[in-house]
Amino acid sequence: MQQASKSPETGLMIAPLKDNFGAQIFDVDLQHADEALLQKVVRTFHAHGAIVLRNQTMEPDDLMRFIQAFGEPELHTQTKFCLPNYPHIFKISNMVDANGEPIGAHNDGLGWHTDYSYKEEPVMCTMLYAVTVPEEGGDTLLADQVAAYNDLPDDEKAFLDTLKIHHSLVHFIQNRDFNSYEITDELRRENPDVIHPLVRVHPSDGRKALWVSTGTVKHVLGMDDEEAMALVERLVNYTTQPKYVYQHKWQKGDLLMWDNRCTLHTGTRYDDVKYQRMAHRLWVKGERPIAVDNSNVAERKVS
Repeated sequence: MQQASKSPETGLMIAPLKDNFGAQIFDVDLQHADEALLQKVVRTFHAHGAIVLRNQTMEPDDLMRFIQAFGEPELHTQTKFCLPNYPHIFKISNMVDANGEPIGAHNDGLGWHTDYSYKEEPVMCTMLYAVTVPEEGGDTLLADQVAAYNDLPDDEKAFLDTLKIHHSLVHFIQNRDFNSYEITDELRRENPDVIHPLVRVHPSDGRKALWVSTGTVKHVLGMDDEEAMALVERLVNYTTQPKYVYQHKWQKGDLLMWDNRCTLHTGTRYDDVKYQRMAHRLWVKGERPIAVDNSNVAERKVS
């Protein structure tokens, strides 16, 4: 990590997580931060795509106050793993209760993706707060999709700018081992397939980002399936090269937050027999992705 310096925009002490991506914010106690300070943190987030604040002490009410500074919190799909009385706080854990039943989602988020990409309005950002961390493993990786897009040749940018992708939750479930999900008529009704742009424009400053997500992509419009999936695989492999990836090694009290409009992310495995893990996840509602032609192209599809 580079040396910290004072941001001329906010006055906060920050250091990049990766060259031109992300920011670790220093000397901020979120539990006791006033509204003016929280808004400086929000501005830092929107400018840098991801933020880290270490050594935080956050009770559920503190997490809710902080996430609401960014917008309206989003509800989670698997409500059984939410904190009692806090439906917006989701537990990621390998721990079990006295009856041996899991109390959180285990190994959630493995594989490069962006959250809720199968929704008309995918979540804007994801926040993780570390309560209990394994001594090794369990890292979270973020891939900078803006830098990856900027490094492409101009002719490839022009081609990708025109493409639209068919996302599907049903397709995702059918092609993954999700014993906790049953594909019901209700699930289909509540999660219709959608079309999104492959290149997404950030509403805050117009920067462009590649926006592919493994698992939910069913088709690329205008391509046959084999060609489409080959393109998606090539782009994911390209955008997740080490030069575009920040690897977060967790410490207790860490708060990591990333912008789903311009990043991909994945979890990594850890020794879940030897170690315990507990993290709290929160989401903020987002908007329809903006395409390069300035259209909000999300439309519902029949599964």
